[in-house]
Amino acid sequence: MQQVAVSWLVYRLTGSPFLLGLIGFVGQGPAFLLGPIAGVLADRVDRRRIVITTQVLAMLGATALAAIVLSGSTRIGYIIAIMAFLGAVNGFDIPARQSFLLEMVGSREDLPNAIALNSSIFNAARLVGPAIAGFAIAAFGEGPVIAANAVSFAAVIAALLAMRVEPRPRPAHRASVASHLHEGLRYALGPGPIRSILALVATVSLTAVPFTVLLPVVATDVLRGGPLTLGLLMAATGLGALAGALYLAARPTVRGLGRMIAFAGVLFGLALFGAAFARSLALVMPMLAAAGFGMMVLMASSNTVLQTIVDDDKRGRIMSLYSMAFTGAAPIGSLAAGAIAHRFGAPATLAIGGACCLAAALAFASRIPRLRTMIRPIYARLGILPQVATGLQAATHNTTRGVQDIEGENG
Repeated sequence: MQQVAVSWLVYRLTGSPFLLGLIGFVGQGPAFLLGPIAGVLADRVDRRRIVITTQVLAMLGATALAAIVLSGSTRIGYIIAIMAFLGAVNGFDIPARQSFLLEMVGSREDLPNAIALNSSIFNAARLVGPAIAGFAIAAFGEGPVIAANAVSFAAVIAALLAMRVEPRPRPAHRASVASHLHEGLRYALGPGPIRSILALVATVSLTAVPFTVLLPVVATDVLRGGPLTLGLLMAATGLGALAGALYLAARPTVRGLGRMIAFAGVLFGLALFGAAFARSLALVMPMLAAAGFGMMVLMASSNTVLQTIVDDDKRGRIMSLYSMAFTGAAPIGSLAAGAIAHRFGAPATLAIGGACCLAAALAFASRIPRLRTMIRPIYARLGILPQVATGLQAATHNTTRGVQDIEGENG
């Protein structure tokens, strides 16, 4: 709700697609810069404590933003500053929260379903929140919507404080932050699947995911609507994403996720390309629903495979790189999308993003056969392929841990 309210407020006050992109950039850009440090911190410090701290800070930021808007002293500079602060908080929150998920679940076998269910909750809010925000903005204005978000953090913090999780073992030795950072980068960016999946996520986040910041422009300039139209567009995207998350939650295994990631990328790209040429709400909404489905399946499947195969002592650093690729690249794309839309219009920007997403997905699909040969011994060692575990045990020990695969399928 706050995301929609801030976007609508900025566009209402300025009418500038570029400033929409700038708000998206400052709100998420710090995650790209702070991601590596945040990942090292998540591997060295209690993750629940980090998440509690970031949620308290986010509540304070939302409260300040609500106070400014409700007081009537709204200035774009104030909004940019607070969104940058919230972006920095988010940069530390995401790696800790993502890597904390396994501690909450307790069993790696249940992790794929847990990630998908977590995505389902997220996208249920993504579906309901923007729809409510559209009605609430029309009835009360942006300030009360932002204030509601500030109040909602109390429930999140209370839930975190109520959790009782098994303490994870701490490393026997404490290397320097630079050493930990170098180790994580070498682990992730060696030849193999982790690098492939991070490259795909970064490309899609840079070129395709920023379509969400252009929805106020589509609602007003293309569809000639208002906040209710924006709410419907956001809800359609969220509905598709929720369907994708529920689909993944129902899957019994991570096997097959490699091809699913490629398929989702192709669907995402084609849907954005179709939305670029649609000129009615009845046509745009199904396209955005398909885009939401493809985006969610691609990102959640990537998250699932990474968390399934990564070493526990490097989980925070790998998830920080994932957040850099996903959350960090998106604001850079948002800034570029705003500039391109200002020059050529929102439809052309959507078409460019869809084409880039499609090309990246096809390139990833072409690498699946090679990645498949890397994933088999890893999944055999984890017991995901019990029928071949014995035969591949020796090969497993000779396989470098850095060549971890995203192909969860093997066939």
